[in-house]
Amino acid sequence: MKVRPSALIWRHQADQPEILLMRYCYGGQDVFALPGGNPDRSETLPETIVREIREELDVSVDVGAMILAGEMLLTQRNDDVLHVVFAAHNLQGEPTLNPTETTALDVVWKTTDELNQLNLYPNVGKKIQEWFDSAVDLGYVGRIEQQYFG
Repeated sequence: MKVRPSALIWRHQADQPEILLMRYCYGGQDVFALPGGNPDRSETLPETIVREIREELDVSVDVGAMILAGEMLLTQRNDDVLHVVFAAHNLQGEPTLNPTETTALDVVWKTTDELNQLNLYPNVGKKIQEWFDSAVDLGYVGRIEQQYFG
């Protein structure tokens, strides 16, 4: 099982938070992902997030508490993945894609209400909304049902 840490980065616009997402195109479909990536050897999960965001988006963040963790159990063609989502604060800079470090096509801000209408990776839009509504870290959320985008 692989481990993929990611960051929930948000800003408040008008009456609801907007979430920073990276837009990809897989199998002809837009797929939106929380920024993050794969840990390097001897790197903690928060260190991975800081490095990946710096490399891919040319910004810095402070990584806070773990919001949730959940497993994505896939078919034989892909590894299972444990997704760990952390709150990230104090965004420094304007996110700009670095095409040498990511295959993402765009950086977008989406409201929490829009998350459930997106092909989101990992598919935790409802959990993110729940977190914003309750302000309580969700801990282990079990299996994450995820559509495969080929």
